[in-house]
Amino acid sequence: MPNPNALYRGRFAPSPTGPLHLGSLIAALASFLDARHSGGQWLVRMEDLDPPREQTGAAASILRSLRRHGLHWDDTVLYQSTRGAAYDAALAELTQRGLLFSCDCTRAMLDASGCCSGRCRDRQTDIAGAPHATRAAVPGDCRITFTDRLQGRLDTALGESLADFVVRRKDGLDAYQLAVVVDDAAQGITHVLRGSDLLDSTARQIFLQRQLSYATPAYCHIPVITAHNGQKFSKQNQAPALSDDLAAQNLRHALRFLHQDTPPPTLAGVEQVLAHAIAHWSLSRVPATLAVPAATIGLAT
Repeated sequence: MPNPNALYRGRFAPSPTGPLHLGSLIAALASFLDARHSGGQWLVRMEDLDPPREQTGAAASILRSLRRHGLHWDDTVLYQSTRGAAYDAALAELTQRGLLFSCDCTRAMLDASGCCSGRCRDRQTDIAGAPHATRAAVPGDCRITFTDRLQGRLDTALGESLADFVVRRKDGLDAYQLAVVVDDAAQGITHVLRGSDLLDSTARQIFLQRQLSYATPAYCHIPVITAHNGQKFSKQNQAPALSDDLAAQNLRHALRFLHQDTPPPTLAGVEQVLAHAIAHWSLSRVPATLAVPAATIGLAT
């Protein structure tokens, strides 16, 4: 459970696979406003765990865009690429407790949810020394229930629907689910506000938090912005990069998407727009849905 006595520490954690776009700005702005309105801290973490997918210069570009949009962070930016020793330690603890197993399944062998369906758990001696992924051994009866600050009470039959998820990939790279849990704990994150596209990761992360005796942050998943074809704005779907020269306008678009109070037109500068947005931030005004089309805020896609 979240620690009710802890100071608010939120974070924005982009992957450096391309420049900042409107979808990522919306997530960054919402988490920033929620932290600042609460008198808390806001951190930035660069999730640079997957070198084959990263774009040269993207990390610096994202940080530059955040600054140009007035989203200034507290503390040093944490790069996950420097955190290998911490992930190793967490894996060692989980291994010692018998909570991990090796899996040599090919992609074709996995079920629809990406799990190996029990094929590997009893074959550990055969797999030893061969290329393999490392998976969390989720009990079949495991259920994860939590209350999302926006989406409400959610219950996941983790042992049935998302069992045996990967914590270290077959190529040796640490998996997102493990890294984010370890880093949220290390940074003392108390509140996670992010896009609804990550909602199905939450039960897996809470499972790992419990196994590692970590506190669970308060979670909040806001709707993602989608194009006319229903796809969410993302680098993978070629979402256009934001122009930093239009930062104030970009912030206004993001605030409109979040259904926040519109800053008066006399507030022209980024800092003025943000000051108004912080003072008037209301999570209850954000639509409690998973996706909102860009057209609803007057954007053609």
